[in-house]
Order: sequence, then structure tokens, then C-alpha cells
Amino acid sequence: MSLSFKAQSLPLVMDASGAIRISKTRVTLETVITAYQAGYTPEEIVMQFPSLVLADIYSVISYYLHNQVEVESYLQQVAQEASQIRQELEVRFDRIGIRERLLARQNIGH
Repeated sequence: MSLSFKAQSLPLVMDASGAIRISKTRVTLETVITAYQAGYTPEEIVMQFPSLVLADIYSVISYYLHNQVEVESYLQQVAQEASQIRQELEVRFDRIGIRERLLARQNIGH
């Protein structure tokens, strides 16, 4: 019996917005790596996200471990972009008094 050793393709794709996702799912690379960094096992990650395949999670974690500097740089960039968007939204949509405004709108409709 002989084993064949062929390279497996990495189950990562970049969507139109530039987000890196696990192939054929909406789960992002940062979601998987953040869970892994928090101590979740690949099996626990798959249980949290049933659309994932266990072998893909192991491949993604292996990629991360072999390319930590690049992946960490990507994760930092994603976090900075998210923070910037959050700040823009907070400026655009004042959260102070939102409960009162929503209740007032609800009372107008009744």
C-alpha cells in the first residue's frame, strides 16, 4: 500500500468586499482565528459554525501557524477598518437618547 502526497488547496477565498472567508461559507478568517486564539479547538469551532468542515479548519489553523506575521497583519488591518467604520457610524448616528426617540416613534404609530 502506498500513500500519495498531493498538496491540498487552502480553503480560503476573498469576497468582493475584500473579506477573507472559509470556502463556500460566510465565516471569515478572523472569526476562525479569533476563536482559535481564545482557546477553542477545531472541533468546537465547527460546532459553533455548522457550515464549516473540520478538515478546512485544521487547514486554516495550519496556514495561520505557518504565516502568523502575515495573518496577524491582516487581522490588525481588519480590526482597524472595523474601528474606523464604528467611529463613523457613532458620529453619524447619535446614540444618546436613542431609547427615548424609539419609544416616541412607537407611540406616534399607536
